[in-house]
Amino acid sequence: MIGRLKDIRDVGDLPGQAPVKWRGMPGLWSLIALLAAIAWPPLILTLPLMPPVHVMPGPDMDWRLQVLVAGVIAAPLGLYLVVREREHAGSPSTRLGVIWRFLLYGGLLAAAFQIVTALVMMGLRWAEAGALAQSLGAAETTLLIYGVAGLPLAMLVGLSYALWAGICVALIAFTPRPPSVRPRAGLLGRTDEA
Repeated sequence: MIGRLKDIRDVGDLPGQAPVKWRGMPGLWSLIALLAAIAWPPLILTLPLMPPVHVMPGPDMDWRLQVLVAGVIAAPLGLYLVVREREHAGSPSTRLGVIWRFLLYGGLLAAAFQIVTALVMMGLRWAEAGALAQSLGAAETTLLIYGVAGLPLAMLVGLSYALWAGICVALIAFTPRPPSVRPRAGLLGRTDEA
């Protein structure tokens, strides 16, 4: 194993470069892959150990439940985008490509969710404030907390969740494509011309 790792000199040497195809019965395997992708281990392990106190949607809702809801939305959306891209362009054609797509989509979605959260929280704080100066101070504080401090944390959580989801989908929903058979003795791939 260590000998194989020393031979990696560029991206082409990374594992997961073999062409893939959908596993038999793609609907079933995609559903199993999505369920595994949603079940991110840090969430599944910590929710029973430390039950959330605030489960109702709102600003005080437990962050693990918010991330789980985001995963329930993001994993099927990511798989849909991969399916659509495979139908139109034929890529991603490798497991590594599937994982990269999930990382890209997951990172963008995590940033978008955090930006929307910051703007919504800023609007709520702005509405609570009584005077103009108080509302400007609340907006500044909220943007610093949710925007500046929260965005890197949201990206870290979102990318790690997306990596897990991409690995699950790439390993469960896809299987290596068998190598194409070369025509032997001119029999395969021959067309009859009239």
